[in-house]
Amino acid sequence: MKFTKMHGLGNDYVYVDCFAQTIENPAELAVRISDRHFGVGSDGLILIEPSDVAEARMRMFNADGSESQMCGNGIRCVAKYVYDHNLARTESQFSLPDQGTFPTSLRIETGRGVLTVGLELGGDGRVSRVCVNMGQPILEAAQVPVAADSERVINMPLPVDQQELSMTCVSMGNPHAVFFCDDLQGIDLAYLGPIIEHHALFPQRTNVHFVKADGPGDLTVKTWERGSGITLACGTGACACAVAGVLVGRCERLVTAHLPGGDLQLNWCEEDNCVYMTGPATEVFTGHWPK
Repeated sequence: MKFTKMHGLGNDYVYVDCFAQTIENPAELAVRISDRHFGVGSDGLILIEPSDVAEARMRMFNADGSESQMCGNGIRCVAKYVYDHNLARTESQFSLPDQGTFPTSLRIETGRGVLTVGLELGGDGRVSRVCVNMGQPILEAAQVPVAADSERVINMPLPVDQQELSMTCVSMGNPHAVFFCDDLQGIDLAYLGPIIEHHALFPQRTNVHFVKADGPGDLTVKTWERGSGITLACGTGACACAVAGVLVGRCERLVTAHLPGGDLQLNWCEEDNCVYMTGPATEVFTGHWPK
């Protein structure tokens, strides 16, 4: 099996071109190939498949083999692969409200539906940066999903390990629990992350983010990713943190999220209520995995 290793701000996945080959058991493969000691090493496995409704379809599996509906860093890399490897091309432009136009675009089918991405090309003609219309955030508790008595979860107290945290929940096609704090260094993410991920409030588990608002246009984010653990970046998570920041009055709608792996530009647009995420996508190497 031929594969390609790619990453978005260090959030790395093994990508397989399923236009040219078939994967029999992707969940089992994800566990084996993601192992950082006995496999290729990654946060998971992403399949790039043909689609009847878009230029390509993305299927994403976490390192534990569970399938997720959406991956923000992953879809940027899928778009880069599809364009750079000539799987599909379009003549359509992509306009980002109040932020200009990208010269070309693609449509990628995901568990969240078909998302449109804008591509920025480097001097070598390959994709260097991708903007994704991530769609409208889902705030209704039952649809996140989170088991709460209120219609939305905004600044809800959550007792965890003899401390009370303040939680805001957002779905960007996958569930996110966001906690704003003043001291990120004091957060033991490796300890708190799995406790919150598997909390009884979350029937599908959840991604966990601790966030410090550095100003109205800047957020610093640390992430525990559902099914993968601590990651250098989470695209859907950064979007969820931006939305949560607006809801609790910690940031503006146009914000830069500073992640351990680098920065993402986010815009929760008032015009269409969609979140636009812009960031890099990088191809690292290709290889062959014995079936």
